[in-house]
Amino acid sequence: MSVEIFEGERVDYIIPDQLKIIQSPSVFTFSLDAVLLANFVYVPIQKGKLLDLCTGTGAIPLLLSRRTKGTITGVEIQNKLVSMAERSVALNELEDQISIQHKDILQLENELNEDYDVVTCNPPYFESKNPKDHHQNEHYAIARHELYCSLDDVVRIAAKSVRNGGKAAFVHRPERLMDLLSLMRKYRLEPKRLQFVYPKQGKEANMILVEGSKGGKPDLKLLPPIIVYNESNEYTEEVLRAYGR
Repeated sequence: MSVEIFEGERVDYIIPDQLKIIQSPSVFTFSLDAVLLANFVYVPIQKGKLLDLCTGTGAIPLLLSRRTKGTITGVEIQNKLVSMAERSVALNELEDQISIQHKDILQLENELNEDYDVVTCNPPYFESKNPKDHHQNEHYAIARHELYCSLDDVVRIAAKSVRNGGKAAFVHRPERLMDLLSLMRKYRLEPKRLQFVYPKQGKEANMILVEGSKGGKPDLKLLPPIIVYNESNEYTEEVLRAYGR
């Protein structure tokens, strides 16, 4: 399918020879955290409604489309990223399954009715305490720092989006683990699965994956860790599988 690619943009494969995404060095591009979250979260295979908050250029909805036949909605505040995500959806001929909404998730909160089966979010990782620490590129700053939504906002809105018994999954940094778990319980997203991601064997974890169940009972399972690189500094088999290789 013919899709317009603007100056400064490029087309990359998320999944080799299968799934394409439009990217640009001028905005925050998708990375391993999005790939791992899309593979980690529970999804209904044949049908259902899925929502991805802070969707960026749409990497998570695109990846989820390989695992479910359900409908997927991505929500993003930045107009440039919305355009790229919409064109990536068209590039992969997934318009019947994936829709992208240009909205502030705080605006979305007033429109929710708890009917999604699954909600995912790869939120900004850093609190917005000192503007001097923000990236000079506005797109990078919004993606990395809690300028337009806090972790509390993300978890609260995810909880309001998902049906009772539905799943909500997040990827974040280990130093925010207690914040994330506390907020999930506060908003009745009982943590059920937790997985640590390590860059290499013997290194400290640099990523966490957490999934909760709306209204669920306490029963947290700690999954085996994910090691990203082997001793040869190549992706491990588990990570390669996440990329569809």
